[in-house]
Amino acid sequence: MRKFLRIAGRVLAVLAVVVVAGGLWKREEIMRLWAVNSLFSAEKIVYNFSNMDAAFLTQPVQRGETAVSALPQGPEMTLPGGTQDWITDRAVTSLLVLKDGEVRHESYHLGTGEDDRRISWSVAKSYLSALFGILLEEGAIASIDDPVTKYAPLLEGSAYDGASIRNVLNMASGVTFDEDYLDYDSDINRMGREVALGGTLDQFAADLTETFTDPGATWQYVSIDTHVIGMVIRGATGRSIPDLLSEKIITPLGLEQEPYYVTDGESVAFVLGGLNITTRDYARFGLMIEQDGLYAGQQIVPASWIEASTRPSAPTEEGKIGYGYQWWIPVGAQAGEFMARGVYGQYIYIDQARDVVIVSTAADRKFRDNGVNRANIEMFREIARAL
Repeated sequence: MRKFLRIAGRVLAVLAVVVVAGGLWKREEIMRLWAVNSLFSAEKIVYNFSNMDAAFLTQPVQRGETAVSALPQGPEMTLPGGTQDWITDRAVTSLLVLKDGEVRHESYHLGTGEDDRRISWSVAKSYLSALFGILLEEGAIASIDDPVTKYAPLLEGSAYDGASIRNVLNMASGVTFDEDYLDYDSDINRMGREVALGGTLDQFAADLTETFTDPGATWQYVSIDTHVIGMVIRGATGRSIPDLLSEKIITPLGLEQEPYYVTDGESVAFVLGGLNITTRDYARFGLMIEQDGLYAGQQIVPASWIEASTRPSAPTEEGKIGYGYQWWIPVGAQAGEFMARGVYGQYIYIDQARDVVIVSTAADRKFRDNGVNRANIEMFREIARAL
């Protein structure tokens, strides 16, 4: 009887450990789901955007051993009239202006600071474009007109079967995907919950089966297209995006702080919007792009790729904002004027003719209101003209 009780006691102890461990796993899962559902709430959004690693699975992007590169301080500029009202109205959290490679203005707002690693949202897409251009030049990827399934066979039989790499770079895959951030049941929000619950984005993309048009026929902003670019890169190289981005871009730039990606449950980087970097380090990337891929004497991204990726090549409507290979081109843009843009007010605005780079981060819950993006671009243009 005593032997039986001892054995039974051990079994119960093991079961207790299993139950507790399962409860902890469920608790973490529930906490991540709760974080997604409250990510953009008015009282939490500013904090959340600077602390994504407190709520999501993440992976560092090693900054390497390179010394921190200089961002020289130039004479402080006088910001155009109305800038402070714009900062308040748009819930701007940081603003940094470079002219001729010098810092002419740097400010932080709503309790944020220079050490905050801010979520990029879709600004991350332009980082992935730069990485893709390097790998294309190196020959890891043969052609942007290759089908995506050549490098990502999991997508065979999915809505992406028949789409080329060029199509997804241009956001012209023809794949049906609801990008409405305000609709709980939209594809973009379902994808966010997939990340929070430790699911796999590769399978999420492969499970998409509907198209609304032929690949290349129409431009429609579909964020999962960028994940497919990541699948192509990983399939072509056998390496992770954080590892490649670290080697090819982050280490050469000499950043002040180590960036990180939000990841899914398989440690796959959320390349379409999960990169977290400080404002000054966003500026280093923007300066490198503005200088046609050259930074501190090193050609990091091929100049030919920057020229190709930042001109309007996607089949957008005439007279509307243009799109290249994961870069935006504003309406009425002069040569060399383009930007990376993310939801809730994240921007890297570049004006090559004026040698200006502007980084702006925000927690703007009204970013989708009519005219907001256009007004932001005009604000950047005013700042560039004032230098």
